[in-house]
Amino acid sequence: MAKSSVKFKDSVAEFERLRGEIARGRFAPVYLLMGEESYFIDILCDELAQRTLTPEEQAFNRIIVYGKDSDAGQIVNLCRQMPMTGSCEVIIVKEAQQLRNIEKLSHYTSKPQASTILVVCHKERSVDKRSAFYKQCASAGVVFESVRPRDYEIGPWLSSFIASRGLRISPKAAQMLTDHLGCDIAKISNEIDKLIVSLPAGTTDITDGHIESNVGISKDFNNFELCNAVARRDVARAMGIADHFARNPKDNPLLLTVMALFGQFRDMFVVNYLRWQAKYRGKSFPDDTELMRVLKKSNIFAVREVKELSAKWNNRSVFNILGLLREYDGKSKGIDAGAADDGELLRELLLKIFAS
Repeated sequence: MAKSSVKFKDSVAEFERLRGEIARGRFAPVYLLMGEESYFIDILCDELAQRTLTPEEQAFNRIIVYGKDSDAGQIVNLCRQMPMTGSCEVIIVKEAQQLRNIEKLSHYTSKPQASTILVVCHKERSVDKRSAFYKQCASAGVVFESVRPRDYEIGPWLSSFIASRGLRISPKAAQMLTDHLGCDIAKISNEIDKLIVSLPAGTTDITDGHIESNVGISKDFNNFELCNAVARRDVARAMGIADHFARNPKDNPLLLTVMALFGQFRDMFVVNYLRWQAKYRGKSFPDDTELMRVLKKSNIFAVREVKELSAKWNNRSVFNILGLLREYDGKSKGIDAGAADDGELLRELLLKIFAS
């Protein structure tokens, strides 16, 4: 199947639009919620389950089935039956990626009933967009494609997510969370919801201290601090953090550390290259707002820090370090790592970086 052209930011925008439509009681006869990122699918499904019917109607007119326990013919029959009470029934198909002969749902979606709302939750991958089922869902109702974020897209989403709850988060606190939880926005959402409950009354800003106290991530020994120490050529601090990581390997996997360092040096390489262009090619150096776009950063302070730190490194060294990080990315996955554990590999990597 061809790679989707939908971007994470498109999924977020469409998610917010659909959520608003559902909240206003504007429902489509068919919803196909599909894609690799389950978080948005689950939220929209829950919203539809709660808002399409009154609490009294839900007991009789809401039917939830699971893909592996059903087949397309049974679901078509459910969709064609009349509601027991009221004017509408809601059929929700969860885990639809496990449904046998899902394309046969096109027998219903070609002409959906006005008295039925069909919600199909198809996770892990998208429905074949060439199929009649997909085309009919797009024509008769709503198709939502949920795309997983890339690492650089998590920061802006997290800041927006927290802002929607009336709070702000510091760059370090955001980095601590994303380094610890990766690109799993369901986990990040759960951690934020738990954190908000525990915050003192009147709190407006989430800090690294809040993350340390409530999420269990050290504010002194984490990838954010390691990257900062390396970029500032603070050998003692960087090696101290590496020793802490070696003693706590489960909480500090080498792969995530390599990814964090790669992102740091990649940004430094870009800024230094733009400086070179400004000096030798006569091109103007971007202002901070433009650099935010180029570096895909969510705040201006992060951009200014990259500018400051990149001045400490020449791009020949940075280019060599990016090659080292690619090599150790492979070693973190067991490729040519020998008998060395993650702690040994990290110390070895850092020493090579500082020697560059």
